[in-house]
Amino acid sequence: MNTIDVALICKALSDSNRLQIVQMLSDGEKCGCMLLEQFEITQPTLSHHMKVLCECGLVESRKEGKWSHYFLNCDTLKTFKEFIGGLSCCKEGRCECK
Repeated sequence: MNTIDVALICKALSDSNRLQIVQMLSDGEKCGCMLLEQFEITQPTLSHHMKVLCECGLVESRKEGKWSHYFLNCDTLKTFKEFIGGLSCCKEGRCECK
């Protein structure tokens, strides 16, 4: 994963609603209607949040009738976590991350 992809994911997760949506999707696929019930936002606002999450690759969707169902892209999430996990504040063999 390159730094541009990481930056797009970080930007997507910088919004508390989108971060909450990702948390909700970590339990499994959710219909857009179920997500909407958890927030005091309009359907177009939810659509905007989902577009941002899909464009950065963290979330994927599938249509079923008139509803969209959303789920995490586990490959993208795993690669992002590996990138973040590889960051360190260690200097000269001493770890200062305690």
